[in-house]
Amino acid sequence: MHIDVLYFGVLKELFQTSQTQVELPGGANVGELVNLLQKTTSNQTSPWRSLAVAVNREYAGMDTMLQDGDEVALLPPVSGGSPCA
Repeated sequence: MHIDVLYFGVLKELFQTSQTQVELPGGANVGELVNLLQKTTSNQTSPWRSLAVAVNREYAGMDTMLQDGDEVALLPPVSGGSPCA
C-alpha cells in the first residue's frame, strides 16, 4: 500500500524533503512505518524519541493501522522561541 508521509521540523531537514511516498505491506501500522523510516537515517534517536503522529490530520498512536492512500504527518518536538514576559 502507498502511504504519503509529511515531514515537519528537524525531520524535514533530515530527509531533505517535506514529503515522500512510502510503500508498506498491507496491515502495517504507524509504528512499523516509523521504524522503517528511522532505520533509513543516521540519527537513530533524537527526533524519533518524542514524535507526535497524525494520520489523515488526526493524532494517532503507534498502533494505529494504516490504509492505502493514508497521509501520515510526523511531528517532532519543537524547541526554541522566547520566554513570555
